[in-house]
Amino acid sequence: MNLANKLTLLRIFLVPVFMFFLLVQMPYGEYLSVAIFILAALTDSLDGYIARNRNQVTKFGKFMDPLADKLLVTAALISLVEMGKLSAWVTFLIVAREFAITGLRVLAASENITIAASWWGKVKTITQMIAIVVLLLDNFPFSYLGFPFDSIMVGAAVVFTIISGADYLYKNRSVFMNM
Repeated sequence: MNLANKLTLLRIFLVPVFMFFLLVQMPYGEYLSVAIFILAALTDSLDGYIARNRNQVTKFGKFMDPLADKLLVTAALISLVEMGKLSAWVTFLIVAREFAITGLRVLAASENITIAASWWGKVKTITQMIAIVVLLLDNFPFSYLGFPFDSIMVGAAVVFTIISGADYLYKNRSVFMNM
C-alpha cells in the first residue's frame, strides 16, 4: 500500500476520533476535535498531491479518497446539527449532493467512464472545510469583531455545493442519456 492510500486510510480512522473529542464532554475536547479535523482535511490535499506526483494513482485511492472526504464532512455536519450550530437543511443539501454525485460516478464507472474531480468540486470542498472549522470554533476570532464569517462561509459552501453538483450533472449528462 502506497503513502497516498495510507493517508486516505488515516483520514477515515480520524473520523471517529474527531467525533469522540467533539461530542464527549472533556476539557479542551472541542479544540482537540478542531485540530484533528484540520489534520484530516489536510491529508485530503496531501494524498492527492503525493499520488499524482509519484505516479501512484490507484483504483483503491480513486474510490476511497472521495469516500473518506464524504465521511469526514458528513460526520462533522451531523455533529454540528446535533450541537445546534448548523441547520439540518444545510446538512441535508450537502449530503444529498454527495449521494447524487456518488451515484453518478457509480453509474459512469459501470460504463467504464471515470469522472474526475472538477474545479468547482474542489472549491466546494474547501469552502465546506472552512465553514466547518469556523462553526466548530464558534466563529472565533470573528465573533469578537461582530463579523458573521461563519454565516458567510456556510452560505458559500451551500452555493458551491449546488454549483458543483449542477456542473457534474450537466457535464456528464451523457451518462444518463445512455441508460
